[in-house]
Amino acid sequence: MKFLHNYPKEVNVFLAASLVNSAGGSLMWPLISMYVFDELGKSMAAAGFVILVQSVGAILGQLAGGALYHKLGVKKLIVGAILANALALFALPLLSLYWIPFIVTMGLIGFFNAMSFPAIQAFIGFRFADRRAELFNVTYVASNIGIAIGTALSGFLADVSYSLSFILNGLSSVVFAAFFFVYLRKIRMPDFAAAPSPGRDSNPASANGPGKRPKAAGGGFWPLLANTRVYLFMSIGTLLIYLGNSMWNTGISPSIISEGLPKSMYGFLWTLNGILIFVAQPVTMLIKRFAARTVTSQMTGSGLLYMFGFFIILLLPSYTGMVIGMTFVTLGEMLIAPATPAFISEHAGKNAPFYIGLTGGISAIGRVIGPYVMGSLYDHGGLAPVLRLAVFAGLASALFFMLHTRLNRPIAAAVAREA
Repeated sequence: MKFLHNYPKEVNVFLAASLVNSAGGSLMWPLISMYVFDELGKSMAAAGFVILVQSVGAILGQLAGGALYHKLGVKKLIVGAILANALALFALPLLSLYWIPFIVTMGLIGFFNAMSFPAIQAFIGFRFADRRAELFNVTYVASNIGIAIGTALSGFLADVSYSLSFILNGLSSVVFAAFFFVYLRKIRMPDFAAAPSPGRDSNPASANGPGKRPKAAGGGFWPLLANTRVYLFMSIGTLLIYLGNSMWNTGISPSIISEGLPKSMYGFLWTLNGILIFVAQPVTMLIKRFAARTVTSQMTGSGLLYMFGFFIILLLPSYTGMVIGMTFVTLGEMLIAPATPAFISEHAGKNAPFYIGLTGGISAIGRVIGPYVMGSLYDHGGLAPVLRLAVFAGLASALFFMLHTRLNRPIAAAVAREA
């Protein structure tokens, strides 16, 4: 692809490492339910509880990762979190012999894996500030290629051994940690981006330098949390998107099965999702060029695309409608994924890791409650009420993103005056 020769060598190496890590991570997550049900002999309710514990661990990990970025420093946080995740993965086959330790370990895997996310995203924003929005998008594409590869391999590995999937996931984490350990020793980051700086002037203008965007408020946890303009409404919008998107697993999936369609047709929808993320980049580039030039407008556009995709399936509840709906939903995903970290990196300055973690933690609540809410609606009324809620969630997310844009307009105006 074009981006492979448009960036310095260090960027391409970083993308390759991200691809390997995401491929390793995706070896495991499709198999957890099967592993608990098939290998451990537990109920599907128990499998769902394990996934819930892992999801809650991921929320806490995002929050912790953002809060600890400047306290630990970028190298200790990223390398330490990834290595801790690898150790938990290596221990999983043995600890699965005991139910409670297995559940605790799954929670730790969710925690340590997510703990590195805010740090890595903040690192990209700090290290490649002049092209951060572009780099967030390229990293997103590379990670999804890895996910597609890992997911495709996971079924074959499960036939051999579930434990092998966990171990290979752990090995990919070790490789990723080793990459960051070597890579971060060779580069020099801005002082405020790399480690704690006690006594440094917290004035946003002095920290950013002339012509830079104003930073979020500083001064500790509560002042940062009180600066809701930076994160709250954007987080709620993303939470609603995740809530609506749960309809694929707890609405579309059982609908396909109940209609007697091959289960592979559900898998094809996600194959389509992965292919589009790779080949539909020119489409999203056109959207960004002509209809959504700013990251805030890309968020709003994402909510509208999600809403439109869900609405198509509601009007046309057939497999054709599902394919068309997935196409629009994927375009929405391609807009929102790089937009949120890009906005925070541009507006939050040295506090970006905190807000990236906070936004990720709040947004992930949609993933936690979505399956239960959508599943309950499906049990009581079939696919139609699930889709109606998804459409409403998409519309509401767009409205929250519009509110987020409006509240942050003064910052954009200040930047324009400085320029």
